[in-house]
Amino acid sequence: MTKKWFWIGIAGIFLLSLALRFWGLGRFNTLVFDEVYYAKFGNNYLTHTPFFDGHPPLGKLIIALGMWLSSHIPFGQDTVNGLTGSLRSPWSYRWINALFGSFIPLIVTGIAYQLSYRRSFALLAGLFTACDGIFIVESRYALINIYIVVFGLLGQWFFLLALANRKQRRLYLVIAGIAFGASVATKWNGLWFMLGTYLIWIFAWVWQWFATNKPRDVTDGLYSSTTSVFRRYNARIWEYERGISPLENLTQLKIFHFCFYLGIIPALIYSLIWIPHLLIDTRYNFIEVHKQILSFHEHLGGNSPTVHPYCAAWYKWPLMTRPMAYLYHAAASFQEPIPLIGPPLPTGTGEVIYDVHAMGNPFLWWFGVAALVFLLVMLGWQVVIFWTKQKRFSNTAVLSVDTWIALYLVLNYAANLLPWVGVNRCLFIYHYMTAVVFAFLAIAWFVDQCFRSYYKTLHAFGVTITFVILAAFIFWLPVYLALPLSSEDYKLRMWFNSWI
Repeated sequence: MTKKWFWIGIAGIFLLSLALRFWGLGRFNTLVFDEVYYAKFGNNYLTHTPFFDGHPPLGKLIIALGMWLSSHIPFGQDTVNGLTGSLRSPWSYRWINALFGSFIPLIVTGIAYQLSYRRSFALLAGLFTACDGIFIVESRYALINIYIVVFGLLGQWFFLLALANRKQRRLYLVIAGIAFGASVATKWNGLWFMLGTYLIWIFAWVWQWFATNKPRDVTDGLYSSTTSVFRRYNARIWEYERGISPLENLTQLKIFHFCFYLGIIPALIYSLIWIPHLLIDTRYNFIEVHKQILSFHEHLGGNSPTVHPYCAAWYKWPLMTRPMAYLYHAAASFQEPIPLIGPPLPTGTGEVIYDVHAMGNPFLWWFGVAALVFLLVMLGWQVVIFWTKQKRFSNTAVLSVDTWIALYLVLNYAANLLPWVGVNRCLFIYHYMTAVVFAFLAIAWFVDQCFRSYYKTLHAFGVTITFVILAAFIFWLPVYLALPLSSEDYKLRMWFNSWI
């Protein structure tokens, strides 16, 4: 793929992301789901009204910025309401989320390219991310989960750039630290993005110690690519490959670099972001407000439908067994105006349904988990081969690009999912957003390997996976954008009772 077509592809993905997020942004002149909190809290910052929220302030501050900018720009003011505490249009408290969310596929594209320098892998990762439903839904309303992902992925991207660019390493590490701090300043689970970088760094140092402390004898076991299953069909798998990964430079970062750039700087940024909130709400100081937040989460109740009908434990997320409805309205006919303000009609009283469903692209999620399992098995298989051959490492033993990619994706996925195992409070499907992006990268990597293979069956397999993901996206698009559906069409998209 030429550089020209690569940039055309990036532009196309970005335009698609913008269109999906900005189309009909103000259609529902009401507060959708947690907009009843975050849109109001954003307005409270502008009116200097003290309030308590169970999360750090950055997401609400950004929403407030969007409201303030909208009040100075005469656009999207056709409909207004006073539900935030001031007279504002739905566009004013939603547009900045849509803008930030539109960049997520581009950041994922950047991460994929930085991991491999393969343009086809990068474009597939960006396209698949653009075709996921929950990221579209979360971007179209005044919610804050999108900012955890945006800043967390930015931190990951600049961390990879720092590894690849020694001359500008300090600058990129500073930006990475700022981004990680911003992610945590949105919600505390933004920490897991930073945890992923720590895990891969620790692995690199353990690997270097293990490799350099064995007698000199070359091993082939862990040098081989995780794509050996593809290589058996044709030695020329790659369209092109630089043959190196920036992750090979991890051991150039010493403990000082991590403590300062990915420890002190994020903590400093996190603390500074609290200043506007503490100036408005003087009831609690910095320490006390954190005690209040911790107490709030401890008393949310267990992970049970008796606490909230859409509670979903962590193990339900990968297979998407319990998505949730953010808005459900029924109308008598397609000619009736879109419902605006008020509670939904009782079930069965309307022939036309408007549903905002926070659910992913089912096949993208399922294929993504399968790809992660494949990567995990291939990593395990390499270890088994090495030990069974009873070979030893040389001082120059290195890992292949695809092994590093597999390690990066598996460790980051685990870092963003496994901390939830011990959480007893009510959890929701959107808590999985920080982990599932690495599943998108995994299936994009797998499909890219299929496309690069000269074995026709693998190539056709990659085409089939891509087609199914895109077809599924189109099929479920009406419940992401709340397009009018008949009762039959709505039920056709709710494959399981637990999805309703």
